[in-house]
Amino acid sequence: MNHQPFEDWLLNDKPIQPKQKLELDAHLRICNYCAALAETGRALHSVKKVSPAAGFSARFQQRLVLQQAAERRRRLWGAVLFTFGGLVILLWIAAPYLTSFFASPATRITSLVGWGVFLVTTLRAMFEAGSVVLDVIPSFLPPFAWMVLLSAFAGISLLWSVSIWRFVRFPRGV
Repeated sequence: MNHQPFEDWLLNDKPIQPKQKLELDAHLRICNYCAALAETGRALHSVKKVSPAAGFSARFQQRLVLQQAAERRRRLWGAVLFTFGGLVILLWIAAPYLTSFFASPATRITSLVGWGVFLVTTLRAMFEAGSVVLDVIPSFLPPFAWMVLLSAFAGISLLWSVSIWRFVRFPRGV
């Protein structure tokens, strides 16, 4: 049985047309589900409405402001801990290089030149390897697979950026 128009009429507080009222009354006599829904609606409309206690909105606004301040504080601490954790990991990885770099001036210069040579040779090797891979791989995958891979990468990048944005943003207003 199709209850949809009758449910809409029962749940909507707008007045209905006389023809619709007759159809609804006829349907309520044969449908227990809609009759129970109508009875529930009448019971809810007959309940005495109680006004909130004095100062309710002020207490609610105050609690909301406190919750927002706590949320801002939690987000700030999250961003600080995230940044601090990243710096600790970076320093832990760079510690052997930094100790030799700060040992003596000659070691600093040697380390700096060695690091520069390492960087240049690494970048050149990566460029060469990348050009070889880019020459070979397109023949292995059809264009549709590249489209899927590019779309997946874009989706993951979007998800990552939105999660970082939600992690560090501060809500504004009350």
